[in-house]
Amino acid sequence: MFSYYGSKSKIVDYYPPPKFNKIIEPFAGSARYALKYFDRDILLVDKYEIVVSMWKWLQSCSEKDILGLPDYNPKEPFSNTLSENERMLVAFNCNRGGATPKNVAGGYDNVKSVWKHRKKEIAKSLFKIKHWQIKLGCYKEIENIEATWFIDPPYQFGGEHYKESNKNINFTELAKWCKERTGQIIVCENTKADWLPFKKMIDISGQSQKTTEAIWSNNITNYDNVQMSLL
Repeated sequence: MFSYYGSKSKIVDYYPPPKFNKIIEPFAGSARYALKYFDRDILLVDKYEIVVSMWKWLQSCSEKDILGLPDYNPKEPFSNTLSENERMLVAFNCNRGGATPKNVAGGYDNVKSVWKHRKKEIAKSLFKIKHWQIKLGCYKEIENIEATWFIDPPYQFGGEHYKESNKNINFTELAKWCKERTGQIIVCENTKADWLPFKKMIDISGQSQKTTEAIWSNNITNYDNVQMSLL
């Protein structure tokens, strides 16, 4: 629904499918895993008030509401006639992978055409999120119920750019919490992290650097199979 720093839009298909009808994203962000399996019983939780408010507002929107949002040229300031949630949606979608909203559209040449396309995609997808439960809060507050837990926190290295950043996370405590979840646990990170025994998943190119995405799960995944060297 919106572009966001750390989004799994390019790699969501590489993660294991959910084993349970209930999916919980404790660090929801743009919730790409939930969107892929949108018809499940979805619970999103996030500490960033802007993200939660925007998701809840999108649940109430019609296609007309989204398609009626104005278009923007590169570096054009956003209209002050927009509501706060409208401005947030426009700001994230008219800038690539931002962790916080900006006041002007991105400087890339195709910003207008990209936003026009995204408006259509968002409008067509609104039905997917109507039944979702969305909460403002901390991961520690979530009841430990049987579910597929898709846990994508601010990364140990690289997660400092979020408003609710990795500076507020005790990764030793988070590791213990992850292991204690009931059901299927999928934890996202990159290979620099050491707070769980992560397995290499896939190399990706970000806006400024290449990173290697990693995964930890309490279930066997394709990434547990490491080819042995021939002697």
